[in-house]
Amino acid sequence: MPTISINRDLLFKALGKTYTEEEFDELCFKFGIELDEVTSDKQIILKEQGTERSEGASEEIIYKIDIPANRYDLLCLEGLVLGLKVFLGETTFPSFKVLHPANLQRLIIKPSTSVIRPHAVAAVLRNISFDQNAFSSFIDLQDKLHQNLCRKRSLVAIGTHDLDTVQGPFVYEALPPDSIQFKPLNQTKEFTASQLMDLYATDSHLRHYLPIIKDSPVYPVIKDRNGVVLSLPPIINGEHSKISLATKNVFIECTATDLTKASIVLDTLVCMFSRYCGDQFTVEKCEVETQEGNICTYPHLKDRYETINVDKINRMVGISQTADEVADLLTRMCLTTTVNGNGGISVKIPPTRHDIIHACDIYEDVAIAFGYNNITKTLPTTNTISSQFPLNKLSDQLRDQLAQAGFTETLTFSLCSKEDISEKLRKPLESVPAVHVSNPKTLEFQVARCTLLPGLLKTIAANRNMPLPLKLFEISDVVLKDSQKDVGARNCRNLCVVYYNKSPGFELVHGLLDRLMQLLEVPLDSNGKAGYMLKPSEDNTFFSGRCAQVIFKGATVGVVGVLHPEVITSFDLNLPCSALELNLEPFL
Repeated sequence: MPTISINRDLLFKALGKTYTEEEFDELCFKFGIELDEVTSDKQIILKEQGTERSEGASEEIIYKIDIPANRYDLLCLEGLVLGLKVFLGETTFPSFKVLHPANLQRLIIKPSTSVIRPHAVAAVLRNISFDQNAFSSFIDLQDKLHQNLCRKRSLVAIGTHDLDTVQGPFVYEALPPDSIQFKPLNQTKEFTASQLMDLYATDSHLRHYLPIIKDSPVYPVIKDRNGVVLSLPPIINGEHSKISLATKNVFIECTATDLTKASIVLDTLVCMFSRYCGDQFTVEKCEVETQEGNICTYPHLKDRYETINVDKINRMVGISQTADEVADLLTRMCLTTTVNGNGGISVKIPPTRHDIIHACDIYEDVAIAFGYNNITKTLPTTNTISSQFPLNKLSDQLRDQLAQAGFTETLTFSLCSKEDISEKLRKPLESVPAVHVSNPKTLEFQVARCTLLPGLLKTIAANRNMPLPLKLFEISDVVLKDSQKDVGARNCRNLCVVYYNKSPGFELVHGLLDRLMQLLEVPLDSNGKAGYMLKPSEDNTFFSGRCAQVIFKGATVGVVGVLHPEVITSFDLNLPCSALELNLEPFL
């Protein structure tokens, strides 16, 4: 869930009422959000009196509020206040109007953008009046949308510009990076796009977005009629069209790889801040000329209507309300509702509520407005018999038996480094069926583990000062590449055991394998077709001549042996170690 930080005094001023912390926490709970944390932010304020300057300390109380991930309209102070005031019945939800001036601003999308970010939408907010708080909220909402719906700008990137400093029509095209030259936001000189990649490579904020376009032969860019660069999406805007408190007309563009999400982002942004326009809650449309030459206008800001049966709502939620009462509950959730008769209601879904996809979402809002704690608890009308998932049941049973055999269970990370599953195990990375993380945050978490062995060895390394022998096991999932699956990978439940001592203890691990097979009621079979058998094999991870495959019903299900000395030393260990790893799924 995204968390927004809001100044308590600004929030209460906008709500027109002061609450205690407990009262506001209760209000949030009723509205379906959560007051997560209350913090303070100390600021030093300088006061000038004539030629003298005095310092004073000001402490701001900050409310950190958890917002449902699909409620994009609540990610800023303006949207939260509107939602709460409508919920409390202190105001009605506004109707948003779209203006059609004689000369619409136009954004022309060139065919060259099809290889990188093919879509764009735009809108204009006219005669807007910002104060410092509203301006900060405007910037914060863009950042929240970028991190949430826009998936860190990979799907959508927002650009806001002072319309009075540029001239339309605007052109959105893709050009070689060395041919793009402009002064980026908050810089004093011009850079080419290639130079910007180096400039922001160490920037704590912008460096995360560079990989989105860095390896492309062309970069997207938006220019005005005079060739002034407005934006290099999704990285940074230009200094020339930078908005400020003095800005009166804001041109908003969103470039995207997903047109639907771009439209949602634009609708959310203009709806939340059109309240500051001279003509409140109005937005000016823009024309967008697509690569095919078609003309589309944005934003849409269309209301949708759903007809819902009250009896079904009562049955699904578990309440007993009349049509008028349900209509009142939904109206309090910013879904203006009227009673149609015959047990039906008409629900008006505004352009801010893109989270309402089907009737179930409306039922959920009824439940929130009614209050989950007010719903009477009842027994289900049907009886079902539950049972544990067979693989989990087998895993739990084996955990008990391994613990009784004197082994200690561990729980290791599902992600590891490439080195852990390749170099340290004396295997080339190309031969390992590992699923790679495209944007790993650290070198320790580059791939999903395809074996449990590295995790156990690292656990031993972290506990090598403990008394010997160290006997560890883990039963968990590994992830393997599989082109036959729709996601390209599959989970596999593995069992891994390691024995670390002054002597290898291979006979102990071998004996444990036999005990496991006895528990699984799998007989020893010299052919490995009706039961299991050990087949000598060569595996680089294990000592030559001291490794065997575990064969079950003609297929290899695991490996057992003494680890190679180089594997042991690569994990910072200095004593011999034996290991067993089995795939449990064939034994079900």
